[in-house]
Parts: sequence; C-alpha cells; structure tokens
Amino acid sequence: MGGHVFGKLAFVRNVIYVRLSPYEQKAFPNYLANTWKGFKRDFNSVAPYAGPAFLHAYLVYLWGEAENARLKRKNPADYENDV
Repeated sequence: MGGHVFGKLAFVRNVIYVRLSPYEQKAFPNYLANTWKGFKRDFNSVAPYAGPAFLHAYLVYLWGEAENARLKRKNPADYENDV
C-alpha cells in the first residue's frame, strides 16, 4: 500500500482544469480606479427602469403615512356635549 492507491481513486475523462498561479495575479488590481466607473455605468443602465418604480413606491408610502395619521385623529364634533 503506497501513494499510488489514494492517488487513483477517481479517473475523470474530458474535464479540463485551468488554474492561475497566485504569483501571476494581483490581489486588488486597480480596485479604486475601476470601482467608481463601474458603479456609474451600472447605475446609469438601471436608473431609467428602477427610478420611477422607487419614486412611485416612496410616494405611496408618504400617502399611506399621511392617511393613517389623518384617520387616527379624533373628531371634535363627537365630544361637543360631554360634561
């Protein structure tokens, strides 16, 4: 029993493994330079579609809060004849 037993447990055909050496790649290549450009590009591509939906949802939320506050108020006419 040697290393040849555990090294031959599975034989897989037609599978190609591609690996990069950790010495040939940078950990954070141009991270700060590309972050803002990518954010701007992504935001500009999504904003025309998501912006109106978020605005509509916010306006519905404001209306709901105002309507809830209005409905929770007491009617002073109900208490005119109280002693």
